[in-house]
Amino acid sequence: MFRRKRLAPLLVPLIIEQLLNSMMGTVDTIMVARAGSAAISAVSLVDAINILAILVFSAMATGGAILTSQYLGKGENENANHTGGQLLIAVTAFSLVTTVLCVIFTKPLLSLVFGKVEEDVMRASETYFLITVLSYPLIAIFNAASSLFRADGNSKLPMAISTASNIINIAGNAILIFGFSMGVAGAAWSTFASRLFCAVIVLFYLRRTKQAIGIKSYLALRPDTSIMLKILKIGVPTGIENGMFQFGKLAIQSTISTMGTAAIAANALVSILEGLSSQAPIAIGLGLMTVVGQCIGAGEQKEATYYIKRLTFYGWISLLISCVVVSALVKPLALISDMDTPVMTLAVNLTLFVHLIKPVVWILSFLPAYGMRAAGDVRFSMIVSSITMWTCRVAVTVILAHCFGFGPIAMWIGMICDWSVRSVVFEFRFRSKKWLSHDILN
Repeated sequence: MFRRKRLAPLLVPLIIEQLLNSMMGTVDTIMVARAGSAAISAVSLVDAINILAILVFSAMATGGAILTSQYLGKGENENANHTGGQLLIAVTAFSLVTTVLCVIFTKPLLSLVFGKVEEDVMRASETYFLITVLSYPLIAIFNAASSLFRADGNSKLPMAISTASNIINIAGNAILIFGFSMGVAGAAWSTFASRLFCAVIVLFYLRRTKQAIGIKSYLALRPDTSIMLKILKIGVPTGIENGMFQFGKLAIQSTISTMGTAAIAANALVSILEGLSSQAPIAIGLGLMTVVGQCIGAGEQKEATYYIKRLTFYGWISLLISCVVVSALVKPLALISDMDTPVMTLAVNLTLFVHLIKPVVWILSFLPAYGMRAAGDVRFSMIVSSITMWTCRVAVTVILAHCFGFGPIAMWIGMICDWSVRSVVFEFRFRSKKWLSHDILN
């Protein structure tokens, strides 16, 4: 059974980490915006691809974290520790292969995803992508190792490392973008440096930790097919779900990219702020996975159900507060980023539109699913999310944009439709109790 007194020490660092990461990401975007509309457009477009890769790595980390948390709840610390080592092997190998393929096919990939964009935007995109793709193994290792600490209830260490990393990134941007006028290349190299720091430090602490999950010797790790298959059994559906989300975003991004640099730049700021308002509830969702995983491992299904309800309510409160704060900050942030007046007006109006509706439909479309995945119910979530992504988010956006002449707001209408349908479906799934019928450890 998960001990309630551990709830605040688990959730508070997670919320702080997610908020700091997002706020520093906002500062990062503002700093890049100073290099011009082409620069911020390039970073926004390429990050859509980078996020896809990161989400896939995170899905594998999720598979390992769910298994380890259930093993810990069951009292099988040795199996939890062994699973952690197998997770590191898997994510490292996969991320290295992904990096090599992306470097080889940089130009065809960007052309395929973005289609015809302005020439200066494409040049900047190629530069930013080639540098940031080198950091894929670093971010994969950090995500995997951090998920192991969180599975054991330690969210303070990942928070501290991530915060220091973001400070390094901001400082690097200041030096390379403003001091050396390196533009998007400066932003990319500072990102690489911050991710290198993350990977090195988290591996150092994972080897020296006194927690249940730790790795004494990385050189002694050997692949274990049976454990890796268990990780993939959870990680692959989660990765497909995450991938479908990002593929959908890329499809939508291709539509937005045809609307001109002003639309891309405005949408980039709106996307950053929408992400910012999601960070606190997402952090609670990450904590929910640890809590539910340990409850399920201990055989406490009623406790798992209780905590999903309780933490979903906490998530809704945090979302409501976040939406109010973001709505108040959007105009000052747009002014600080030195956007052109038409771009700023569009960004402000879109942000207010999204954050007026988001508190009503977002929370049930995400938070309960975190808990149900921790119980092993990953295929249902994958199927529902993939279907709603393409039938709601992508289809509605494309129809509104191309058939009815809607501007960037088409993307956000499609997204709200997606959230609404998912909320209804996941609520019925949670009430059915079918998500409790999985046994992922055997």
